[in-house]
Amino acid sequence: MKKLFLTLAVALTALCASAKGNKIPVYAWSGYADNATEKSLTADFKAWKKHGVTGVCINAGMDMEKIRTASKAAKKAGLEYHAWVPTMTPSGKPKSWYTVNRLGESAYDNPPYVPYYTTLDPRNEEVKKFLTTTFEQIAEIPEVDYVQLDYIRYADVILARGLWDKYGLNMNGEYAKADFCYCNDCVAAFKKQSGIDITKVCDPSKIKEWAQFRCDAVTALVNHICDAVHAKGKKISADVFPGPKSYAEWMVRQQWNKWNLDAVFPMNYNDFYMEPASWVGKVTKEEAESLKGRNTLLYSGIFICHDWRNKDKVIDPENSGLLPSEIAEAVESSMAAGANGISIFTPNDMTEEHWAELEKVLKKLEK
Repeated sequence: MKKLFLTLAVALTALCASAKGNKIPVYAWSGYADNATEKSLTADFKAWKKHGVTGVCINAGMDMEKIRTASKAAKKAGLEYHAWVPTMTPSGKPKSWYTVNRLGESAYDNPPYVPYYTTLDPRNEEVKKFLTTTFEQIAEIPEVDYVQLDYIRYADVILARGLWDKYGLNMNGEYAKADFCYCNDCVAAFKKQSGIDITKVCDPSKIKEWAQFRCDAVTALVNHICDAVHAKGKKISADVFPGPKSYAEWMVRQQWNKWNLDAVFPMNYNDFYMEPASWVGKVTKEEAESLKGRNTLLYSGIFICHDWRNKDKVIDPENSGLLPSEIAEAVESSMAAGANGISIFTPNDMTEEHWAELEKVLKKLEK
């Protein structure tokens, strides 16, 4: 009986959180244009705010001056600011910092799929020190509310189904060129922990301990960074793959439900997984359940199709996304599944029709 009352109390709390008059948080992911200024950013942010956006996640990389400029603009517009940083993909660092694939190739000069997949080794102590110091510096910028980790993972050992044709791959198993990290240090550490020399195993993908070893490496790095950012009095968020069980764990070694984040932004991009808009709510439900017992806010990330009238001609899912007519379903189902809000990728892809549908569904949910 006590358990029943506790369950009812949790349910009532959730209902109260979405009660009449509460504004639904809406975030916008956007890059930092080469010609951007504080004035132009402020204008963009104010325009998005009129459509219901409450916070911005701006990719200025690790450029401190750009982060200062964008965060000041966000404050002028009255928006929360997340300093969105691609974390594990910087180029030009010492070669020893980068992951090594099952073929013995370094991501430093043999990245899989695309040139920017120069992925760092999360177990490397120099990498940990570099990233921690960088994020501490970002956290010290007064107008930054959150440091936001992106690409906080290994390379996709298996791509989302919608991308297979794009790269000419059939990924019914782990792709050796994108299976990281087999550097000497990682191999030795895993052998010490498990007794298994992973380089002598015929099919490493069958060794569950090896998959967990990589998941644990990312988790340890993230939580170390979380501690450092929190010590600076700031919050931390991360962009992650959906699930985590259904996708993130086995695709990129993310068990993000174990991360000490203040907010998580799963990239619930249905077209990448060859799923309809209704899938967004289903996967959000899994994500909300995975975070039970943790003080982590969940913002369901949705992907927008700019050229939506010609979506039927689009082959690449990276140019696809939600139609205006699908916005309501994606947003409503995310909120019903337990999300605290949503995030849009990207506001620049939102057409007038998209904005109109977003405003309509927000008005309905906030009544």
